Amino acid sequence: MDEKSSGIGHQRLLIALLMSLLFGVIMVQYVCPSRSECHMLHRLGSWLGVASTSGSQIGGAEVRDGLQKDPYSAEDGALKTGGTTFGRHLVRNIQLERPCECHAGQKKCTCFRPGKKETWLFSRFSTGWSCGLHADWTELTRCVPSRMDTKDAPQNMPRRNYYYITILREPVLRYLSEWRHVQRGATWKASLHVCDGRSPTLSELPSCYSGDDWSGCSLQEFIDCPYNLANNRQTRMLADLSLVGCYNVSAMSEEERWALLLQSAKRNLRHMAFFGLTEYQRKTQYLFERTFNLEFIAPFTQLNGTRASSVDIPADKQHRIRELNRWDVELYEYARDLFLQRFQVARQQERRQARERRQQERRRLRGRFATKQGRLLKPSDSPHQTESHSAVTVQQREKAAESEMLLPEWWDLDENGTIEDYVDNVEQW
Repeated sequence: MDEKSSGIGHQRLLIALLMSLLFGVIMVQYVCPSRSECHMLHRLGSWLGVASTSGSQIGGAEVRDGLQKDPYSAEDGALKTGGTTFGRHLVRNIQLERPCECHAGQKKCTCFRPGKKETWLFSRFSTGWSCGLHADWTELTRCVPSRMDTKDAPQNMPRRNYYYITILREPVLRYLSEWRHVQRGATWKASLHVCDGRSPTLSELPSCYSGDDWSGCSLQEFIDCPYNLANNRQTRMLADLSLVGCYNVSAMSEEERWALLLQSAKRNLRHMAFFGLTEYQRKTQYLFERTFNLEFIAPFTQLNGTRASSVDIPADKQHRIRELNRWDVELYEYARDLFLQRFQVARQQERRQARERRQQERRRLRGRFATKQGRLLKPSDSPHQTESHSAVTVQQREKAAESEMLLPEWWDLDENGTIEDYVDNVEQW
């Protein structure tokens, strides 16, 4: 009887331990739905081995290796540092009076203005693909105003000002990233490609594949498709397609068509208040904060080890990819030069403002010293000592003001160089 009771006790203890373990893992998922937010806890969860088959669903959220997958995870793997990551920064990592409300398991966040039910952010992470999957400049500029008016139903609201922003990427890596994305089963079927009020016909925009998707396609197959929209995608998506007859390629020669598209893309990029580059995360963050007078909670991280960059591509194929994306290459070179120029101007403005603050502080301190000198000076005090003490105080204030112009501690000089490097534009890829 004692042995039987002991066995039952051990079973109950074991069940209690397993239940506690399961409850702990569930709480980890609830408190920290993203690997990036609580890395050590998720590693612990993976070591414990509690979980299901890869790709299962729990409450609508994808689960891999027993851990709930971040619904905002990058499409090119955890190390991608492009538009997807920047979009997540806007809804999760920016200091606002009323932050976006993001919930685990939901793909969209609610981003309202303070005290209003009015959306301030038009993004895949806040409004979804309201103008079609990865809508281009032509679609967005015609679609966004009407969509926002419909969504918020404004009454006596002044006309909105829209700021269109984008993140560009080095063309060869971007092309390889899209190939890997398509190879894993991604499609552009939800894209509308609306231009001049209609979507292109099948003859105007043929498909590169038959069937549901293009899973498992080789890089050579991806390169060989003459209708592949991956070619020069950044130029086309930033240009006004109406200038070339939309997707009707018979309207003019290919060379003339792309020359017009490139010119339009450069002009639109130049008129954007802000754009960033994947290869310059720190500067992208800095320019966004300076442009819109906002701050991010955590610094951006420069991670170049994406799946695309890990692909070993022969030199001849790399050359072919660059040829296929020659207009994107030219656009990216233009964008990089413009980006670095904007960064230099922003830094010069910051230094000038810091210098003006120091001058104002110096004048203020001298004025206070001049008005109070007679009242504070005692007969036994030495005027020379008082002036010396005031000079030390002014120097201390100036040094404090000068420190305001320094870059934050998280600024990585190994990655971003020095101020002299910016002037010489030595950051090359």
